[in-house]
Amino acid sequence: MNIQQFRYVLETVNNNFNLTDAAKKLHTSQPGISKSIIELEEELGFQIFERNGKRLRGLTKPGKAVVSVIRRLILEVENIKRLSNEYVSHDEGVLVIGCTHTQARYFLPEIILDFKKRYPGVQVSLIESSPPQLANMLLNDELDVAFATETLAQVPGVVIFPCYDWQHFLVMREDHELAELTSSQIKELSLEDISKYPLITYSIQFTGRPSIDAAFEKAGIESNIVLEAIDADVIKTYVDVGLGLGIIAGMAYDPRRDRGLIGIPVGHLFGHHISKIGLRKGVFARDYVFEFIRMCAPGVEKKKIIELLHENLF
Repeated sequence: MNIQQFRYVLETVNNNFNLTDAAKKLHTSQPGISKSIIELEEELGFQIFERNGKRLRGLTKPGKAVVSVIRRLILEVENIKRLSNEYVSHDEGVLVIGCTHTQARYFLPEIILDFKKRYPGVQVSLIESSPPQLANMLLNDELDVAFATETLAQVPGVVIFPCYDWQHFLVMREDHELAELTSSQIKELSLEDISKYPLITYSIQFTGRPSIDAAFEKAGIESNIVLEAIDADVIKTYVDVGLGLGIIAGMAYDPRRDRGLIGIPVGHLFGHHISKIGLRKGVFARDYVFEFIRMCAPGVEKKKIIELLHENLF
């Protein structure tokens, strides 16, 4: 048995037991992966995968145990590579960040600018996707760090640190009747009040959307959502043309930039949230990764990060 066979098994699992997709990801052939897996199974003396003809359907009971060990082995192999890079090329490398559009557009620009000044030899790659997909990519070692509000806290094998708190804003055209509300009236604004208008907000997996749905459901009020989008800028565009009211992350509203629009805080309706940065548990993180986390989550010390990364690992 060898590391290559282990990679084939792991990538097959990560691609929902689709050998064709696994082969594409590994830049090899499907027959080659299939043959290698069969040879490993013969050496082990049992099947790793359940089969329906030539198709893989899932993992056998011993297969689940094997994959658990393989994940740890591959993680440690990658850790050796990272350790080598840390000592050979201390301030050079690639930082792969997983985030949503909101974080990439509104939270990270100043931080990344500062980071690049400190680490000019580190290339930064931003991967925008949904929080569930980012969590999977983090666990599959495709990202160094990932940002999310709800999802990462629910994923075993991820260590998280709080970055910033936020609330939703209700955005509207400046000629809308709600734009005239006083501060005290804004605090009294209810779900019933805003449900009278067409609403535009995030798609279900993005930026606190579950809390929006939960608030309406708890109140027994039907939300009049007419358009969903993953991007606050898109939401504001449709607000601007008069389609309805927008519900977006507060940081995505800037009165200087969003001329013609009015934004009011509605945290009393949809709650206050904390966005977090996460790493895969057990990973050997480069020094510049620790520094990036510190910049995003002030007050978090490197010693504490290392302690949590390796706590109860095996």
